[in-house]
Amino acid sequence: MSKENQHSFSSVISVNPYKKTYLSGMSSFLTETTSPEYIKNQFVISYLNTNEFITSQIEITKHIPEEDLYDAINNKVYDELGLDQAVEYQVQFIETFNSVDADNRHFQVFIVDPLTIKETFQDTVEKIKYIDVIVPTPILLKSLYSKDIIESSGAHCFVYFQENDAFITFYNEKEFVYTKSLKYSFIQMHERFCELYGERIEYEDFIDFFTNHNLRDTTSDYKEHFIKLYKEIFANINDIITFVKRAFEIEKTEHLYIGSQIYTVTKLDEMAEAELGIKSSNFEFDYGFESEGTYIDQIHALMHIYTTLPEGERYECNFSTYPRPPKFQQRESGKLVILIAASLLLAFMYPVTYWVLTYAQTLQHDLLQEEYTELHNIKITREATIKNREADKEKALTLLAQEKQEYKEKKETLIKIHDVKVNYPMKSKLLALFTKDLNKYNVKVSTLSYGEEKDTKEFNLNLVSSNDKRITQLIEYLTKIYENRFHFSLEEISYNKDSKKYFSELKVKIL
Repeated sequence: MSKENQHSFSSVISVNPYKKTYLSGMSSFLTETTSPEYIKNQFVISYLNTNEFITSQIEITKHIPEEDLYDAINNKVYDELGLDQAVEYQVQFIETFNSVDADNRHFQVFIVDPLTIKETFQDTVEKIKYIDVIVPTPILLKSLYSKDIIESSGAHCFVYFQENDAFITFYNEKEFVYTKSLKYSFIQMHERFCELYGERIEYEDFIDFFTNHNLRDTTSDYKEHFIKLYKEIFANINDIITFVKRAFEIEKTEHLYIGSQIYTVTKLDEMAEAELGIKSSNFEFDYGFESEGTYIDQIHALMHIYTTLPEGERYECNFSTYPRPPKFQQRESGKLVILIAASLLLAFMYPVTYWVLTYAQTLQHDLLQEEYTELHNIKITREATIKNREADKEKALTLLAQEKQEYKEKKETLIKIHDVKVNYPMKSKLLALFTKDLNKYNVKVSTLSYGEEKDTKEFNLNLVSSNDKRITQLIEYLTKIYENRFHFSLEEISYNKDSKKYFSELKVKIL
């Protein structure tokens, strides 16, 4: 669990909703449980297979405020991906860095049909009642870098086979880049193998061979067809790697990690390195966990690692719609019980409280009576003193009013002097300021005039240029540079055929 959760939850349980397996973690020990149940101080995490969601990259202008970001991304996702407007998809996103485009923010979005969430996690929720976090599988891989399990940088490719899905994911410089579902889950591999073999074999026999037979040593009839199947898989992987390198401008895939949900004697990493020519390793990492079994599903292990990371060191992408029940005092039943208990307590406390208060009031009355007699004598003496002070006060207030009036008149005079001396714009200085800008865009002035009306000070400049674009560019430049000092207005630009010049009247209002 992350630092903010480790004091609130005593254990973590990871859920594979597709195979209905549950791995409970306490400290650094993982154990599989077949009968999970609701425990209020237990943190629950699960995941979505890659074939359960849509993923895409989008760009949003940096001018969008943070509070409007979700709506902007949501609207753009519907427009660009052509999603059904009648379905309220769940949309989550992570921000990715792009050093080339400085004007936009780049996001990797994940879109899930809410019906998929409901169908996938229905059995889990019936047993555990709530799920704190549901993350897309590729997001879990960020934990390998945050925990320094993978220390090297560069472009890395991850391939993992599961019973209901198989995925390929790319990270570049320790950041998520791309993911795709492969059509080679164990179930799909079994179907394809039967096609290649030309005969239907039991799924259990297929899994047994996949797990316990090394293609290098076996003499089974299945060997030749398994090799064909693997070559198809690696050809598909190679096509995706080629696409990703071209689409994301990656020069070289530094390392490939390949593995499966179940243990296999055949060294998939050796086959991948031979077929793809990329340095490869087994998708099995040293997470620091101990377990009862000999082999841990890597997705389960990644989920437990994910919960140990604080915010900021992991991707936050939560699709859970199953929040844990509120605390007892926040539930309606809890409020009712607390109200009844408080009512009973008040019912017993009232008689005792009333007697105590009555006795206290009697003592207080006697003390106040003595204090009143003493204060009454002081009051009479001070009233006479107050009358004398009030007469002095009236005299002082009259003198103060006169001084305030004199101060106000002097202040107004000084403000007028300051306004004339400091704030009055020098016409020659302003003209010199505009002359530099006019020369910059090669625009001339035929006549100019200056006028004042009430608080408005305005220049009229009749502009002349051989190109109307220079006038428009000049106006754009002046508006941008002197935004808070002058207001520029230009109604039209006319063209004189005889002189072949463009004429326009520019009004400059001093703010």
